[in-house]
Amino acid sequence: MIDLKYFMIRQFLGFPIFIGSWIAFQSGLNLPFMVSGLLAIGTYVASNQVMKVVQSRLIVSKYGLSFAEYRHIRIQLKEAQAKLKQLNGYFLKVRSIRAFKQLFEMIRLAKRIFQIVKTNPKKFYQVEPFFYAHLDTAVELTSKYTLLVSQPIKAPDVQIALQDTRETLLELNQVMEKDLRQVLSSDIEHLKMELDFAKVSMKNHASPLLMKGETPDDTKSIGY
Repeated sequence: MIDLKYFMIRQFLGFPIFIGSWIAFQSGLNLPFMVSGLLAIGTYVASNQVMKVVQSRLIVSKYGLSFAEYRHIRIQLKEAQAKLKQLNGYFLKVRSIRAFKQLFEMIRLAKRIFQIVKTNPKKFYQVEPFFYAHLDTAVELTSKYTLLVSQPIKAPDVQIALQDTRETLLELNQVMEKDLRQVLSSDIEHLKMELDFAKVSMKNHASPLLMKGETPDDTKSIGY
C-alpha cells in the first residue's frame, strides 16, 4: 500500500518533469529531437530517484527507523512475497478438501501478517520469527507434502509421513495465529485505551449539569 501510494506520487510528479525538460532541451537549448528525448529520460530517472530518497526519509522518520533497518525490512518483505507466491502455487497440488482448507488458512494468515508489516514496517520487530522461520517452514513442509501426496505409492511409511506432515502443518497454523495476534497486540492495547477514554467521556457527559450553587443532593431532591 505504501509502495503503491509513493509510486503513484512519483509518476504524477515525474511525468510533467519529463515533458517539461524535453521541451526545455529542444526549444530552449535547440538540441535535436532525439537528443532532447534522451536527456529528458535521464532527467526523469534522476528526479524519480531523488523523490524516492525523500520518500524513504519520510517513512523512516515516521516510524522511527534507520535507513539500514528500513532497507533490511524491505528485503525481508520481498523475500516473504516470493515465499507466499510459492505457497499459492501449491493449491492445485493438494488432493483433499481438508488439505486445501488448511493451506488456504495458512496463506490467509501469512498474507495478513505480510500486509500489516508492509503497511507499518516497524511492526516487523513484533513478528520476526514469522519472517525468519515460520514462513520458511510452511513453504518447506507444504512442498514436501504435495510431493508425497502426488506419488502413487500407498506404502504405510508414506501414509504415516503424510499424516505427520498434516499434523505439523496444523500446528504451524496455530503458531501463525499467535504471530498475527502478536503483530496486532499494540493495536489492541491502543484500542482498549481509546475505549476506556470514550467510556469515561460518555459517563461525564451523561452526568447532569449542576446549576451554580447547587449540590448533588439538591439535584436528587428536585428530581424526587
